[in-house]
Amino acid sequence: MALTMDPALRKWLSFGSGVGIEIGARDLHVTVVRVRPSGVRLLAQTTIDNYRQRPAAEWGTDYNAFLRKHAAAHLTATVLVPRNEVIVRLAPFPGVADKDLPAALRYQADSFHPWPEDEALYDWSRLGRTAMVLIGIARREVVERHAELFTEADVRVSHFSFSAAAFYSGVRLLKTPPEQGLLATLPLETGEVEVYGESSERPLFSATFDLPPGRAAALSAAELRMPVEAAHDPLALLPPAQSPEPPKAPLSYAAALLSACPRLSLGLNLLPAERRSTSSRLMYVPTVALASVLLLMLAALGIQAAWEDRRYLQAINAEVAQLEPQVRKAASLDGAVAKARARTRQLDQFRRRSADDMEVLKEATRLIPPPAWLSSLEVTRTGVLFAGETEQAAGLLKTLDESPLFKDSDFALGIARVGAMEAFRIRSQREIPQR
Repeated sequence: MALTMDPALRKWLSFGSGVGIEIGARDLHVTVVRVRPSGVRLLAQTTIDNYRQRPAAEWGTDYNAFLRKHAAAHLTATVLVPRNEVIVRLAPFPGVADKDLPAALRYQADSFHPWPEDEALYDWSRLGRTAMVLIGIARREVVERHAELFTEADVRVSHFSFSAAAFYSGVRLLKTPPEQGLLATLPLETGEVEVYGESSERPLFSATFDLPPGRAAALSAAELRMPVEAAHDPLALLPPAQSPEPPKAPLSYAAALLSACPRLSLGLNLLPAERRSTSSRLMYVPTVALASVLLLMLAALGIQAAWEDRRYLQAINAEVAQLEPQVRKAASLDGAVAKARARTRQLDQFRRRSADDMEVLKEATRLIPPPAWLSSLEVTRTGVLFAGETEQAAGLLKTLDESPLFKDSDFALGIARVGAMEAFRIRSQREIPQR
């Protein structure tokens, strides 16, 4: 989505001209703007009085004459449906990919509005990279009535949107919204007050109040968890217009900004596809030209990066070739040292074997004192076999296992009586001391 672009890149892609129409309770407010990266120029603005009581062909002629006068007859309009005719919902869809959102919305569509399914028109757009989705819903008969009226007046319309979508897109055109949030109140022709806001608690807030502006701002600030002093004039939140006089209708101005840069705005459109008009494709020529220049610059950067990488790789390979003989020599020395250490350990082990075996013999002499005697003593690396005679052979197992040199002693053969002595053969495991 364009709203997730880097702000600097989005600014340089801000090219276009647009017409915004705000449907009021009595009048139509029309604004024409031209958007460039350097700023927004207000080309013209007018009010079509009492359009509901006049023939559509009459005020439609006035509208088209106004566009021709300001060289904007080729532009289609973005129309803002009155806020009290649109239900605005902000719903979280965590973990749902953009391609799966239409199915998820269709599944929950009935819970977002009170009308039968075939009587509602809705559209949606994700807010940046968040899980929140902005949904606009209007009754089909309301949209069809407005569409028929503009068709009868010969007014070419490309979008039917609403104030929340226009303001959310407008405050991000050519600028970055303040981190502390924003809040704006807009008095309506009906006497009500519309409030638009954003905060860290609520990424988007839109509501109408039948209250004084100060009271409506206080209630909305409490909902947004921000101080009421943060309320601004709605025009202060939008990109400033370069013109002798400021825009007279903030909503119409926001709609004109959306019309000028639709690809950099929320793509919500309640107008059925078969009723949408399109502007001349010449409006996209600057964008295409800038995109071509950008692609050429990116290609040049890519070529330069590849060339630098190749030079860096060549330098590294040269260093590797220069150090490779030293590395091989060091590896050879390491191998020789390792072999010498292994041989030294092996020689030390052979030297210790005789001492260890003598310790076994010494310990056997201590544990089997006269009149007991050994007829044979077989010593291996892992075990010892004692054979001899003693007065009481059964106690030798415990005596041997209590020694730090022997363990798991057991009779290899049964005890045999030989005169006053008992002959024995005992097999024990060795415990070689750790050095």
